[in-house]
Amino acid sequence: MFGQLFGKYLVKENALDKETLKKILGVQSQIRVKLGVIAVAEKLITQEQADEINRIQQQEDKRFGDIAVEKGYLSEKQIAELLDKQGNPYMQFLQVLVENSSIKISKIDGYLESFQRESGLDSEQMDALKKDDIDGFVSAFTKGTEPYLTGIVSLVLRNITRFVSTDFYFEAVKSIEQLEYRCLAAQKSKGEHDFCIGFAMKEINNTFVRVAEGYTGEHFSSTGIEVYDAVGEFVNCISGLFATAMAKKGIQLEILPQVAYENQVAKGKAYVFPIYIDDEEIDLYIAVDSDVELGSMPIIRKMRMNSAIFDDGSSKGTVVIVDDSGMSRKMLRTILEDAGFAVVGEASDGMEGVLAYKQLSPDVITLDITMPNMDGTEALRQIKDYDEDAKAVMITAAGQQNKVIEALKIGAEKFITKPFDKDEVVKAVEELVSK
Repeated sequence: MFGQLFGKYLVKENALDKETLKKILGVQSQIRVKLGVIAVAEKLITQEQADEINRIQQQEDKRFGDIAVEKGYLSEKQIAELLDKQGNPYMQFLQVLVENSSIKISKIDGYLESFQRESGLDSEQMDALKKDDIDGFVSAFTKGTEPYLTGIVSLVLRNITRFVSTDFYFEAVKSIEQLEYRCLAAQKSKGEHDFCIGFAMKEINNTFVRVAEGYTGEHFSSTGIEVYDAVGEFVNCISGLFATAMAKKGIQLEILPQVAYENQVAKGKAYVFPIYIDDEEIDLYIAVDSDVELGSMPIIRKMRMNSAIFDDGSSKGTVVIVDDSGMSRKMLRTILEDAGFAVVGEASDGMEGVLAYKQLSPDVITLDITMPNMDGTEALRQIKDYDEDAKAVMITAAGQQNKVIEALKIGAEKFITKPFDKDEVVKAVEELVSK
């Protein structure tokens, strides 16, 4: 993060050109290794322990090192040593900068002081930026905003770093009353406080595709409904992690289904946080306790119930997948079919899911908890009323504990979380089929 922000400042001051900065950041990224990789290579933890920590990160917004210490796998001292081996981002950037530009080391301090003043960073925030400690410096870019906004921005930046790219930079948050956009993928949460988190693109560029591909691992040839769907799933991951963090403060949130819009105007008090990936802008859109109107006509992401695939008796069992996200359905289908199950139907909301169960009588039905028209818990209730022996796997994001408890009371036995872990999905379905 330091390299991107300080490098952008040097370009603005004509001390560096864009192509040289791109080269410097490319070299720097090749010498920065993930902590988990180093820890396994040093035989401090096993690969299984590293995988476990990564799974916990899908549920809680915590750093790898913090989880490793909490689990007792590593000590604070060992984490500090690993960080040293990982490399200091500030020193790495300066080293590559001096090696690949005409800037003399004696000039660096002057540029750094000017950059710090212009960015409004105090000494502690500047030190945090040099360490790529997002929590330590992001408040300088969210001054004068609503409570919780800094935390949301930090959470988003950590997950962009984790899933999408480390090569990005951003500008200070802006308060707005309306936002014209080319496309918007967002999700609201309701409770003691109301939140809306989303990503908007003002003009056609490649950033939505980059986010979609980074989060899902899929390849997309152009921006379209599948991309909006994938970005919506990334927003769902963020909303879930935020709801989990809020629950620890005693504030419960109900996460509503994600939505997508094209070529409209979002109205109401909100904030945008411009993020640049490969120099193309994507806006983080956040509203806190504001009844924002995101648009008047959402993109309809319906998929007719697909019953064209029949089980010839050679599969491990039959499954119906119910999820409003086409991307999630596609990923689950791939996982289950690769494991030998026959996916005999798909549905895009709870109402369709109940109908699909009655028509197709699958061995297992997967039900996303958060869906429009009818959520997964109500669909489960109606399916259980129809067939008390029905076997359902509930799909949850982080931050849906109340819904999980409700589903347990109805009779749910298995839960899997987003982002999907292949082994977790297969194990859950196999155990239900074998009962």
